[in-house]
Amino acid sequence: MSPAAAAATSLAAAAIAVPTSLSRRSLRFQARCSHAPRRAVASMAVSAPRSGAKASFLERRESERALHFVKYQGLGNDFIMVDNRDSSVPKVTPEEAVKLCDRNFGIGADGVIFVMPGVNGTDYTMRIFNSDGSEPEMCGNGVRCFARFIAELENMQGTNSFTIHTGAGLIIPEIQSDGQVKVDMGEPILSGPDIPTKLPATKNKAVVQAELAVEGLTWHVTCVSMGNPHCVTFGTKESKLLQVDDLKLSEIGPKFEHHEMFPARTNTEFVQVLSRSHLKMRVWERGAGATLACGTGACAVVVAAVLEGRAERKCIVDLPGGPLEIEWREDDNHIYMTGPAEAVFYGSVLH
Repeated sequence: MSPAAAAATSLAAAAIAVPTSLSRRSLRFQARCSHAPRRAVASMAVSAPRSGAKASFLERRESERALHFVKYQGLGNDFIMVDNRDSSVPKVTPEEAVKLCDRNFGIGADGVIFVMPGVNGTDYTMRIFNSDGSEPEMCGNGVRCFARFIAELENMQGTNSFTIHTGAGLIIPEIQSDGQVKVDMGEPILSGPDIPTKLPATKNKAVVQAELAVEGLTWHVTCVSMGNPHCVTFGTKESKLLQVDDLKLSEIGPKFEHHEMFPARTNTEFVQVLSRSHLKMRVWERGAGATLACGTGACAVVVAAVLEGRAERKCIVDLPGGPLEIEWREDDNHIYMTGPAEAVFYGSVLH
């Protein structure tokens, strides 16, 4: 076995340990996780050590450096959440994050998210490493998971709101009484160089329905930044009605992500219009590939649909993992995203 494979295997084996607490402040997940999806729990099933090896296994666990975590998911977009409030340095390196996110040899996730001390007057700072080790500016589904994680760490009850510093700027989530999380995602960025994209502006300095050549087809794309870059398409010049379920996403997605018109790479959303208030999308995320949901992507989709005259400012956006409610308000130009976030399981891993 190679050193890399051995290291990854040790991560997976260690993840079976389940602590009674995750930090100095109690996390009461036992009752909440009793209704977690069976498939998520089953994915962590590992044979118990033989009785003769039990003591040495536990001693090893206590003697080595253990990372405590909680696995959260927002519409199937899943994250390893780490309480990092005692330091502004992540407890996991990007290389370790890749191993932890591996679904065969690690815990399995789309990314690792760190809850850090706030800066510039904010309550908390959010950082995230993607499953490929890259660091995005922000993540919409991730920030909802972040908010629910904070509520558990701080033992918050009822409706709560707080401020989060991210690479995309200030984000303000609000936990609703029904457990849903509503997030003020701020204003969309439409200027091409700020997204960034090299595509020329087509409408009031914005890149709207621009032509992009990919794999011999000309796609009409609208570019939006939600603090991270998005390329939104409703179809090609040759076939304007896109059927998103027919897409071979693993083939076409990387072509968009690494296209020369996107110097920082891009997230790509392929969208089907069901009505003026109901959209359906599939997403290829920069640094993570095909995922079940992308919150910033859903926001970008509604912005693009409004700019192209395809939809109203308030829409339900269907993602493979479930629906999000997105509203682009005209009075303050802010985008508001509402959706779920749930704890799946918790544990500790040696790293």
